[in-house]
Amino acid sequence: MNHHIILSSILYLESVVAMLQQLVNGLILGSVYALLALGYTMVYGIIKLINFAHGDIYMMGAFMGYFLINFLHLNFFLALIFAMIGTAALGVLVEFLAYRPLRNSTRIAALITAIGVSYLLENGVQLLLGADAKVVPSIIDLGTVQVFGSTLSGTALLTVAVTIVATVVLTLLVQKTRLGKAMRAVSEDMGAARLMGVNVNSTISFTFAVGSALAGIAAILYSMAYQQVSPTMGVMLGTKAFVAAVLGGIGSIPGAVIGGLIVGFSEVFVAAFGLSVWQDAVVFLLLILVLVVKPTGLLGRPVTEKV
Repeated sequence: MNHHIILSSILYLESVVAMLQQLVNGLILGSVYALLALGYTMVYGIIKLINFAHGDIYMMGAFMGYFLINFLHLNFFLALIFAMIGTAALGVLVEFLAYRPLRNSTRIAALITAIGVSYLLENGVQLLLGADAKVVPSIIDLGTVQVFGSTLSGTALLTVAVTIVATVVLTLLVQKTRLGKAMRAVSEDMGAARLMGVNVNSTISFTFAVGSALAGIAAILYSMAYQQVSPTMGVMLGTKAFVAAVLGGIGSIPGAVIGGLIVGFSEVFVAAFGLSVWQDAVVFLLLILVLVVKPTGLLGRPVTEKV
């Protein structure tokens, strides 16, 4: 009898440890999706553009990190800062060259251009560096923490902490600063904002810079967690981050974070049950179910058409 109790206790503890480990994996992946989803939601919130090149800006950030770490031998924090600056500059350049000339055009024209920019970046990297994945060495050792017998890596805790800080800073930026007020004004009515003296072009460029910098952060954190980069890494990750933004309510900062965590946890737990071939399908099925019940997403607000 005692043997059965001991065996049952051991099996229970093992299942708890396994569950905690999956929660950690879900937090890492969900945090990356959340950071990317914030970029989608910011750009859509201000100019109603679904920036499908965002996933490939994330990919470019990962390759920037790869070169900074492998060839310039920079430490983690310097690589993170320079990747943020590089992706922010790339985001502003893409907006200036590809999207700004089409600002008064139809939405479909801007959407097709975004897809074109995505393919240009992806295939450009493949042409220059090859299609194979590159290994990113581990350059930061934050140790591990034991929680209920489960090992939490310092990288996982850093990823979650960075996501929380980025969300708080972004919320304060949008709600409490002069630039944030300009962003909200442009989002509500671009023409009226221009008449009130808001520099619309600078505000939109700043929005692209912030969203792209967040993609750079996500790229470095993902590279550190999974230790590889590839030219196609932004395709599915970017698509799922877009799903996360829509799921949480595109245009909502807390919604993007919640959507990212939901997508991350869904993927991880589906894989944990041995159904990894279905994890992509489950994410999109979840999106369909949420949109059927609440078309604006979990925290999205209904859009009223201006007439």
